[in-house]
Amino acid sequence: MKTPIFTGASTAIVTPFRGNTIDYNKMAELIEMQVAGGISAIIVCGTTGENATQPISEHEELVDFCVKKVAGRMKVVAGVGSNDTMTSVALATSAKASGADGILMVTPYYNKTTQRGLVQHFTTVADRIDIPMILYNVPSRTGIGIAADTYKILSKHPNINGIKEASGDFSLFSRTRALVGDDLNIWSGNDDNTIPMMAMGAKGVISVASNIVPQVLTDICDLCMKNDFKSACDIYYKYADLFATLFIEVNPIPIKTAMNLMGMEVGNLRLPLYEMAPENLEKLKKSMTDVGLKLK
Repeated sequence: MKTPIFTGASTAIVTPFRGNTIDYNKMAELIEMQVAGGISAIIVCGTTGENATQPISEHEELVDFCVKKVAGRMKVVAGVGSNDTMTSVALATSAKASGADGILMVTPYYNKTTQRGLVQHFTTVADRIDIPMILYNVPSRTGIGIAADTYKILSKHPNINGIKEASGDFSLFSRTRALVGDDLNIWSGNDDNTIPMMAMGAKGVISVASNIVPQVLTDICDLCMKNDFKSACDIYYKYADLFATLFIEVNPIPIKTAMNLMGMEVGNLRLPLYEMAPENLEKLKKSMTDVGLKLK
């Protein structure tokens, strides 16, 4: 049995930019908001943090800043995913040196690989670092998914702690749970999958919506961990449309737009991500106001 890096709600936190630089004062504010919202962990330099557009030096600097700012009040997990295995090794080594509590490693995109290649890709990194790794399965973005039998093989590695499962494939999730048992912890990678996945044994969620409603996701996960799924669903139904609308365009376009609409001033997206289409912007505004979020 592997102890999970965290349980409950965690946030795939955005990276606030000012042009081509990170706004570290704003990043500090966002971290404090997550702490106040009861969030168990932040995932920095993940998909929502636009890590694909970050040079290595900026990536490493941001992880180091977040670890220092959090100061042990919640866990810090650093995204280290790359389609170059040795780049992931370098990022993982740096994250460990900065004091991160864990790393998140997505499947390799574009060049992809086979299932045998995935085993070697993840194992090569896990063999070279002494820090818990969360595997990240999101085939809609990377073009390659992790099979249940591959999870079974990877579950035997002592440094591979769990899975962020964002495929939306409940058959894959249930088969994986049956195969790996407690040898891998599983977190939902989609806000709208959190309750059913926790009912089947997931340890929580790595959330996008918690960038703006951290207490909501904290409450949902806390209720699920108490087996009060009815009360969790009552909260979820109120926010279901918002959770869906935050993916009306590719993440993190809607969540950063929502944060700016609320006056949080998280700055620009980095190309190739671009501002929302006007019709989608209006849908996002309506969904936000329908749950009582105030726009500036």
